Amino acid sequence: MSIKDNLTSIKNELPKGVTLVAVSKTKPNEDILEAYNTGHRVFGENKVQEMVAKWEALPKDIEWHMIGHVQRNKVKYMAEFVSLIHGVDSLKLLKEIDKQAKKHERVIPCLLQIHIAEEDTKFGLDDSELETLLQSEAFNGMENVKIVGLMGMATFTQNENQVRKEFAHLKSIFDQLQQKLPEISILSMGMSGDYKIAIPEGSTMVRIGSSIFGERNYQ
Repeated sequence: MSIKDNLTSIKNELPKGVTLVAVSKTKPNEDILEAYNTGHRVFGENKVQEMVAKWEALPKDIEWHMIGHVQRNKVKYMAEFVSLIHGVDSLKLLKEIDKQAKKHERVIPCLLQIHIAEEDTKFGLDDSELETLLQSEAFNGMENVKIVGLMGMATFTQNENQVRKEFAHLKSIFDQLQQKLPEISILSMGMSGDYKIAIPEGSTMVRIGSSIFGERNYQ
């Protein structure tokens, strides 16, 4: 199947209200343009330098999502154009995004990354860190970032019940947070391997790469 066919078939099965982020990391510009020419505009990258190079070369109406772990010293390179940063996992990172966004007179939408997996390798805030961040004076004084939702990654396992439980846990945190921040609307959970579990649990945004573009190219 071509990229176009893969994309069309996934979009047709996604419920209304679920946004598809086509994960284009490691993929050449030609592949992205093939997806773009079907009308798709939302692409996700996990390395800032790679995203910057693609932003410079590709059509300017693409919405670039930063879905990987972000190092603070890299924020300045994408602050001018990034549409959504998925993996905000500390107040320090949020402060840096706020600072760099200010330089470009922008408000950058961000998702707070919540740690829901049993693996220690995944990044994210736990419940108490989330609470501390939201109550901090620094957070409440920021004018150039906007928290629009939450993101989380489930444990990489064949155990569907565990994955479902982790997504359900994230949805419950999201529901509680919505009472404090009624403007949040995005719950980004689910990738190629588990998005079909994430959607019934309340995901409004899925990050799909290999099911669209084929297996990843490791340079």
